[in-house]
Amino acid sequence: MTTRVAIYARVSTTNHGQDVGLQTREQHQFAAARGWQVFDDYIDEGVSGSKDSRPELNRLMADAHKRRFDVVCVWRFDRFARSVSHLLRALETFNALGIAFVSLGEQMDTTTPTGKMVFTVLAAVAELERSLIVERVRAGLRNARAKGKRLGRPRVAVDAARIGRLRAQGRSIREIAEELGYSRSLVHKTIANGEARGVAIIGD
Repeated sequence: MTTRVAIYARVSTTNHGQDVGLQTREQHQFAAARGWQVFDDYIDEGVSGSKDSRPELNRLMADAHKRRFDVVCVWRFDRFARSVSHLLRALETFNALGIAFVSLGEQMDTTTPTGKMVFTVLAAVAELERSLIVERVRAGLRNARAKGKRLGRPRVAVDAARIGRLRAQGRSIREIAEELGYSRSLVHKTIANGEARGVAIIGD
């Protein structure tokens, strides 16, 4: 079965002599040397690598999910991903879809045992980074609680008596919420709790 490869290239500007052909020529030569069939060229011209959304990159990812090719080939990491985290997320997506990834500049090729090992290491580093971030957040919350800080959304003072009166007049929850400036869920909770007198403090 012939291996289908998607070629991705990008230049941030069409001025100053940047030529996307410098990238695609080497990519096509590499694909030919491997005996791969080029499925399509996905080329973003005049698009910054810092942008989250790029037309041709979006099209490539959509086609990847449709399994229209077996390998993605890029010239260098920075032509493809805007950051290390972006690159790792894309690699994890490709890996889950059974699509290999090749970067000529970094000599990374996940169709080879060495390339697969590099991906495994990168994925492990990414997972470690995510775990450290979660632990830092938890540590911050524990520290805030230890200092007596109240966490979560602020509590809202609710005039339950007024809600009860409006409800008794046959007003709907939506109408009560709009008139008093409360959320519908807060009005519903107040009514459900049967707090028909005084002022109640309820988290929205």
